[in-house]
Amino acid sequence: MAGLDIDQVTKRFGEHTAVDRLSLEINPGEFVALLGPSGCGKTTMLRMLAGFETIDEGTIQLANRTLASADTHVPPEQRNMAMVFQSYALWPHMNVADNVGYPLKLRGLRGPAYHQAVQKALALVELGAYAERTPQVLSGGQRQRVALARCLVSDPSVVLLDEPLANLDRHLRATMENSFRDFHQRTGATLVYVTHDQSEAMALADKIAVMKAGKLLQWGTPEALYRQPRTTWVAGFIGQGSQLKVAAGRPGEQLDGTRLMCGLNAVEAERTQSVLVRPEHIQTSMQPSGHHQLTAKVENVIFRGERYELNLRLPNGETLLTYHYVAPTLGSQVGVSLQQGWCLEPDQ
Repeated sequence: MAGLDIDQVTKRFGEHTAVDRLSLEINPGEFVALLGPSGCGKTTMLRMLAGFETIDEGTIQLANRTLASADTHVPPEQRNMAMVFQSYALWPHMNVADNVGYPLKLRGLRGPAYHQAVQKALALVELGAYAERTPQVLSGGQRQRVALARCLVSDPSVVLLDEPLANLDRHLRATMENSFRDFHQRTGATLVYVTHDQSEAMALADKIAVMKAGKLLQWGTPEALYRQPRTTWVAGFIGQGSQLKVAAGRPGEQLDGTRLMCGLNAVEAERTQSVLVRPEHIQTSMQPSGHHQLTAKVENVIFRGERYELNLRLPNGETLLTYHYVAPTLGSQVGVSLQQGWCLEPDQ
């Protein structure tokens, strides 16, 4: 397996900078997600990795071999990478085995070695019994697994995935998440996965690169991004939570409940620090006691199956999102106690 190094990569289309000095160091065997809203540059970055786009500045290296720079461009077929597209891109007139083996035929591989490689790739995605079927009779998830097997058959160093679950329904997406997770554990392949769905990225990736407007905002594990987002934008994009202004702490600091509650009760002019409070760090009581609590008005209640999601408003106008096992009455007053918060940097 080989490590992938992206150093200060920039891509411009005319006057528009699609990717702006992005740097990532991806270790061999890591499952990495490029996450961000539409237009943030994540697919452009993936296409530069694949060799479908040139780069204007910076370098891309695989196992210390330069694949791309301002004056170097190794063509896609010589990069030892494979790409799974959102649209599957399967040949309808070929059966599953022929679709999977197509890259090998282009290389001139025939005979027992060819059939052995195809069967091995199908086994990795648990589709060995479907070799003779055509794509038309397969489900969406099975077609996506055929596309994955086709890219694995050539034993690539890196597998690139461009929103591979976007065309699937919710149930099938959950099933395919498990398939991708199991596949990664079985093969130990290096995967770079583009998505705009933060729950998908959090469920699958070892590390996530959060992008906005072509820039890398934060790079870390799902747990670190959830618990310690760097900026107010990242905090709003990853997970659910409430952002409040307090007179305590500084960016990158965690506040305990005592400092957080004191900081909330300060005069408005002193409350200049943005802090993120996750729903699970808010205790709610149906009867406000006034003792070490804030009073909040219930503005919305949503049943989520195992719990209720509450939207609350504090007297100063700020809002809170929290959970409770009992549904309070709309418009009623409840008591809330905040247990901890994470201090954020302002957006640049």
